[in-house]
Amino acid sequence: SLITPGFPCPEVPRPAPSIRGSRAGRRPTFPAGRPGNEAAGPREPRGRSPTGGESGHGAQIEVIPCKICGDKSSGIHYGVITCEGCKGFFRRSQQNNASYSCSRQRNCLIDRTNRNRCQHCRLQKCLALGMSRDAVKFGRMSKKQRDSLYAEVQKHQQSQEQGGGAKDEPEPLGRVYSTSVSSGLSDLDDISTLSDGLLFDFPLTPDGGGAYYNLDLLASAQPSPDPSSLDVAEAALIKQESLYELMLEPALLRGRPHGSAAAATSRCARLADRIAQNVVKSHLETCQYTTEELKRLAWTLYSPEEIRVLQSKSCEAMWQQCALQISNAIQYVVEFAKRIDGFMELCQNDQIILLKAGCLEVLLIRMARAFNPLNNTVLFEGKHGGGQLFKALGCDDLISAVFELGRNLCRLQLSDEEIALFTAAVLLSPDRPWLTESKKVQKLQDKIYIALQHEIQKKHSAEDKLSKLPLMKTICNLHLDKLEFFRLLHPETAMNFPPLYKEVFNSELQYSDPRES
Repeated sequence: SLITPGFPCPEVPRPAPSIRGSRAGRRPTFPAGRPGNEAAGPREPRGRSPTGGESGHGAQIEVIPCKICGDKSSGIHYGVITCEGCKGFFRRSQQNNASYSCSRQRNCLIDRTNRNRCQHCRLQKCLALGMSRDAVKFGRMSKKQRDSLYAEVQKHQQSQEQGGGAKDEPEPLGRVYSTSVSSGLSDLDDISTLSDGLLFDFPLTPDGGGAYYNLDLLASAQPSPDPSSLDVAEAALIKQESLYELMLEPALLRGRPHGSAAAATSRCARLADRIAQNVVKSHLETCQYTTEELKRLAWTLYSPEEIRVLQSKSCEAMWQQCALQISNAIQYVVEFAKRIDGFMELCQNDQIILLKAGCLEVLLIRMARAFNPLNNTVLFEGKHGGGQLFKALGCDDLISAVFELGRNLCRLQLSDEEIALFTAAVLLSPDRPWLTESKKVQKLQDKIYIALQHEIQKKHSAEDKLSKLPLMKTICNLHLDKLEFFRLLHPETAMNFPPLYKEVFNSELQYSDPRES
């Protein structure tokens, strides 16, 4: 099969290290770390709870937040207490001898919500706080270091006990990360350069509890219950085949008693709002730039000299640069898909197919947020530029088509809510070749359509936004043609494209429709 290469089982992670101490006031003991373990995370002695201590109330290292971004930590990695995302980021930076640049002032804030925006500043913070491949292992800490760490653990435990009630407060819709996905985007960025399709290698468990699996194993995880999940009545209602028709054809209600029609319409509206809330929240949490940032950058333009520099680049260098930017954006699309209710319940084969077939279309729709129709420019690496910016690619027809789509999408004046639902509907396309459960995908897409139609009706808009889909498919096919031609001319450069870019756009995985063979 073209889409089922052999996949090794993911490594089962060891329990996080803990600091143990009895309630009798005995000094804490520290289990020794295993030599050669990059995470420097010792295993718990047999018969002990991973939470530490006989009663489970011992102090834990993981109560101390990640020193880099403030997210939930998983232990000491490379000499510093960090989360899994920052550990993976630092590991890749050292393995690849990466050289990052900052498009801003080299003083970017690195926290849980924006740690993926600037790799340069994130790496500098890692180094400044002492992360190193040669860092002292946990079990080799001096007595002074262990005492200091133990005191910090106790401090955080006391702080949590005093303010424990605050963590259940609902978080507002926006660029926040729900408690059900505590690891946020840092998990997404932990992509390794493994072969045989194992390129989507990052923690994806909803609770961030330390279990790992690849994109190919997404189906093995069950999404955590969402507080806003549908109640029993609405869950039953959505299974009715007539629901979508009721939403799109109000005339079907005319023959019913007034009360029944009104109740059905009300339930449909509530259902649409619930679906929209999940999708819009997922969208806002996985956008590379906030609306406010995009407004601020709208008139930050490339200078004529900067444009000439980009135009003078070799074709190979410019392709490499664009492939890197596309790869970064794809990571956010993967995370967006994970957070859509129902996506994680699809079989692993269908999840992979939907992402590989639909991610570029999603990126093209999202581009509308970063497109300035007043001067026909698009945001690229922190500044806006026109089509001439990409002259070195040698793909004038492709760039022209992309900019035409950008102008057309901007004319629609899509709200963030509509972009969220539109991209979710495109991603969940049941007509993708080689899907094994297309009917299940169809039902998910129908739910999204209900919410999208409801959102469009709010604006009293009659324009068919999905009419732009044929142009997007044309652009996607044109991109693949250009990529294949580039591979033939510059095979060595193509081999050095970012792993995620190669994985998504591998020509071997752009399947023909089996129904046509």
